[in-house]
Formats: sequence, C-alpha cells, structure tokens
Amino acid sequence: MARNPQTVRSERTREALRRAAMNRFGSQGVEATSAEQIAADAGVTLRTFYRHFPSKHDLLFADYDSGLQWFRGALAARPEGEPIVESVRAAIFAFPYDVEALSQMAAVRAAELEPERIVTHMRRVEADVSDAVIEHLERRLADAEARRLDVVVTARCIAAALFGAMEVWMQRDRRTMADLAEISHATLTSLEAGLDPQGMFRHY
Repeated sequence: MARNPQTVRSERTREALRRAAMNRFGSQGVEATSAEQIAADAGVTLRTFYRHFPSKHDLLFADYDSGLQWFRGALAARPEGEPIVESVRAAIFAFPYDVEALSQMAAVRAAELEPERIVTHMRRVEADVSDAVIEHLERRLADAEARRLDVVVTARCIAAALFGAMEVWMQRDRRTMADLAEISHATLTSLEAGLDPQGMFRHY
C-alpha cells in the first residue's frame, strides 16, 4: 500500500528537525540553542517547527516518538492469530535503528536533563506503548470488550516489562544497542513464560 505523501513529508520534516537539533545540542548545548536556530538549520519556518514539536526539549525524545509510530504500524502488520508477545517482539525488532543517532540522543539527554525529567517522559512513552498493545488486541479479539481486564493487564505487563528492561540497561556501564536488544528479547521471553504458563493467552 502506498503511503500518504503528506505523512511522508511530515516524517521527513520531523527527521530534519531532529538531526538539526542534535547537531546544535551537541555543539552548543540545549539551553543555548533556540527553536529558531533549529528550524533554520532544518530549512523550515518556526511555525512548522511548532507544528511538529511543542518545544526544543521535546526533540530530545524524538527517537521514542518516531519509534512508537513505527511500533504501531509494525504491530498492525503482524499475522492474525499470532501470540501477542511474539507480535510485540517482532514489531520491536523490525524497527530500522540508527545506532549512532540513538546513542547521541541518549548522551545529550543524560548530560542536559535531570534524571526525573527523563523518567517522567519514559513513563509517558511506556503508557503509549501499552495503549498501542491494547488497541492491537481490541482489533484482533472479537470478545475484547468482554475480556477488557485480560486485554488491559496483558498490555500493561508487556509495556512495564520492556521499560523495566530499558531501565536496567540504562544503569549499566556498557550500553550498546546489541545489549538492549538482548535484554529486551530475554525480558519478553521470560514474560511470555509467566503470562502463558498454561496457554492462557495463546489465542491472542
């Protein structure tokens, strides 16, 4: 299916703004960088900047936001009848990670933001991931409304497990994308065993 040209343009603009921001943040710091500078570097107007990001600080989490959009699309593309944990695993590892960009973004966040602000944003992203899984299950299950408790608890557990793994990864001295992939895979495997001891969620 061909993608909407407007969506493609929007994604390109967001990526241009993200890259411009990272270059500025890396060379002169977040506080010394203005939204006007970022917009100019990306070749767009300030109005366009604010159409995509509420503030320059939100650009520090643009990798999470773009990843969430990809996750929703990849999850929707998974085959009917596939167990939900397997669908989530496949959707996560289908993302075309730019390791250098992600590492740069993480380094700037750690240097420029208070830990509490980072945690607060990650909690919001965790909730968004949970909502994406809920929406996926609601589309796939004919009796989703009747099984609302199962759907919500399953989604919340998956999201919490993934972000718990990320929290552990962030506290390590050595943080590579390969390490994150390994710990995420191990977490989902453990969660799958815990959620599915007797096939309870197999029909998801």
